Amino acid sequence: MSKALIVKNLARAVVIQFNRPEIRSPLSVFVLKELDEILDYLSENSTIEKIIFTGKKDVFASGADLREIAETTEKTAREFALCGQNLMNKIADAGQVTIAAINGYCFGGALDLALACDRRIASPNAVFCHPGVGLGIITGWSGTQRLPRLIGEAKALEMFLTAKRVSADEALRIGLVDEITENPLAKASGIQT
Repeated sequence: MSKALIVKNLARAVVIQFNRPEIRSPLSVFVLKELDEILDYLSENSTIEKIIFTGKKDVFASGADLREIAETTEKTAREFALCGQNLMNKIADAGQVTIAAINGYCFGGALDLALACDRRIASPNAVFCHPGVGLGIITGWSGTQRLPRLIGEAKALEMFLTAKRVSADEALRIGLVDEITENPLAKASGIQT
C-alpha cells in the first residue's frame, strides 16, 4: 500500500482515506489502480457492510493528476478515461453501501468518485467543483452522466461550463449531498473517530 491511501477497518465498515492533502490528494493512475484492487478485495468480503471514502485535513481529493493528463496522447487518452470509468462503475455497483465522507475540497475526478457513491455526507467547509473548463478538458470518468441525474441538467451544465465552486450549503440545497455534519466520517461510520 502506498502512502497515498490509508485503509482502516471500523467494525463492519472499511474506510479508504486519501492521504496526500499537501498536494490535494490527486487520483493518479497509481491511486486508481490501488483503489481498484482494494474494491476487488472488498467485493469478496461479505462481512463488510460499508465502504467509506474520505480525505485528510481540508481535502477530500482532487481529480486526475494533471501531470498525467498533460502526458496523455491520442492513443493513451481512451485508456486513461476507461481506467477512471471502470473504477467509478465498480464503486457504483459495489455490493456494500458506498459513502463519500467529504471533509473539504472535492474537485474533478474526486467529485466523480463521490457521485458514484450511494451517499454523500459533507462537512460545512466542503467545496465542490468540476474545474475542467478552465483547463480545456472535461471529465471522462462518468461525472457528465451522474451529475445531471443527481442535480438536474441546468445545475450540472452550470458546474461543467463555468467551473463554479459549490459550497456545502448550496450542495445540500441542490441535492448534490445528502447532509452536512461537522464530522462526516463519524456520521458515515456510526462511530466517533
